Amino acid sequence: MSSPISWVAIALGSNLGDREARLATAISALSETLFDLRVGGLYESEPIGQANQPAYLNSVVVGRTRLGPEPLMAVLKFLERRAGRERGERWGPRPLDLDLLLHGEVRIVSPALTLPHPELRRRAFVLAPLADAAPALELPPDGAPVDAVLAALAAEPPRPLVWSFLPPGAY
Repeated sequence: MSSPISWVAIALGSNLGDREARLATAISALSETLFDLRVGGLYESEPIGQANQPAYLNSVVVGRTRLGPEPLMAVLKFLERRAGRERGERWGPRPLDLDLLLHGEVRIVSPALTLPHPELRRRAFVLAPLADAAPALELPPDGAPVDAVLAALAAEPPRPLVWSFLPPGAY
C-alpha cells in the first residue's frame, strides 16, 4: 500500500558562506525527495531578529511527495546539518535554513512542527518566491491565492536577484 501524494512548499534561506551554492545544492537534494518540482525566484532580504548579520538569499520550492510531514522534516533537518548548520540562537545566521510551509491540507500544532507555517502570510521574502513557483496556490485559512496575499502585504518587497543557477519555475 502506497502513501498518499501531497503537495508541499518549502522555504530556503542562507546567509553564510556561498549562499547561492548552498541553495542550489539544497534544491538539487530536494529534487531527489520531491517530484514535479517548481522553484521560485532568488531574493535577497534583510535578516529578522539579529540585525548584525549578513543578508539572506531566499527561494521556495513547491513539489509533490509521498513523505508525511514528520519524515519530510527529518529530511530537511538532515540537509541543514549537512550544509553545516548547528542549532544556536533563534534567528541567528545560518548556512542553510529550510522551513516546511505547507503539506497539502495538513494542520499540525506541536512543539516540533506547526503547519501551515505560522509566519507564511507575513513574510514577503517567502511569498515572493512562492508566487513565482505557484502564484495561484491557495493559502489557508481563507484560500486566498499566494499572489494576492503578497500584493496585499504592507511590507517592502524583497529584492529580486538575477538568477545564475536556475530561472524561476524551472528545475
